[in-house]
Amino acid sequence: MGIYEKPSDQFLDKIDSVFNIQSPRAHGLDTVESIVAMKKGKAKVFVGMGGNFLSATPDTNYTAAAMQNCNLTVHVSTKLNRSHLIHGKEALILPCLARTDKDLKNNELQFISVENSMGVVHSSRGSLTPTSDRLKSEIEIVVHLAQSTLKNSPIPWDKYLTHYNHIRTDIEKVIPGFENYNTRVRQDAGFYLPNAARESRFLKSTGKAAFSTNTYKGIDLQAEEYLMMTIRSHDQFNTTIYGLDDRYRGIYNERRVILMNKEDMASMGLSKMDVVNLSNHDDNRKREAKNFIVVPYDIPSRCVATYFPEANVLVPISKTAKRSGTPVSKSVVIRIERAVSL
Repeated sequence: MGIYEKPSDQFLDKIDSVFNIQSPRAHGLDTVESIVAMKKGKAKVFVGMGGNFLSATPDTNYTAAAMQNCNLTVHVSTKLNRSHLIHGKEALILPCLARTDKDLKNNELQFISVENSMGVVHSSRGSLTPTSDRLKSEIEIVVHLAQSTLKNSPIPWDKYLTHYNHIRTDIEKVIPGFENYNTRVRQDAGFYLPNAARESRFLKSTGKAAFSTNTYKGIDLQAEEYLMMTIRSHDQFNTTIYGLDDRYRGIYNERRVILMNKEDMASMGLSKMDVVNLSNHDDNRKREAKNFIVVPYDIPSRCVATYFPEANVLVPISKTAKRSGTPVSKSVVIRIERAVSL
């Protein structure tokens, strides 16, 4: 859908031609860059559409300070979460319809389209009566913001509120692969997004895939350091925790755990169910996550695993992938020490 801080000129040219506008061409900031900008006072307003920003992002304490440095924080939300409590000088919470709620426009039940993990676009419509007739959909909130701020806009905002078909029609005009959008999204199984691998469609010149080779430089760990990765459980969707069980790994009734190699445990004198504190000192700033339960697990020596988002506090804001800007949540150097019993 083009939700990207560095959209291509080709994409922006298409938007400009369809809507008769002149879109800005300067690139924006990704998630980590936005957090740093808020912390430095360069970004002063935060608006979040859904999600639990504070819990989902890296370096939790740094991110919290960044949020509190804003003049205004706004959350469009279906339910309360931790992010609402860590806010700027002024704060707004705008409740909205959930995907499970009925969304009526002109007495017709609307649906939105979503993409599943298999790259299939399909419809999603609610069946529950909203808790209040004053709740707006996310679409309504965005449209009303646009109408209030973009005066004399050639974009047909009013039409989008009469029926969501109009939004999909305009998406079809801009985004490749969405031809006959309103028809195909109503199919029981939806439709696949374009996928070069599945369609054997690669380089235009040869039709073949191009591979590259890269050199790998390992991480040199000091004697008392471990390489931590964060993982998710079966009973989890992003930062939403539906239960404390992880049937993938045989862990039940707890999430504040650290999975360790048995030999590493023995070298530290640790036993199953011992409690430890985790820490690191990247950027000359100590990060600490206390009271994690040790669980023996078949994991390579000097490597450990913890759950996301419980261990996000340890992920340094300054460590990201070079091209994507993604936090290095799978390669966090930490130290482990036994928690002091009170």
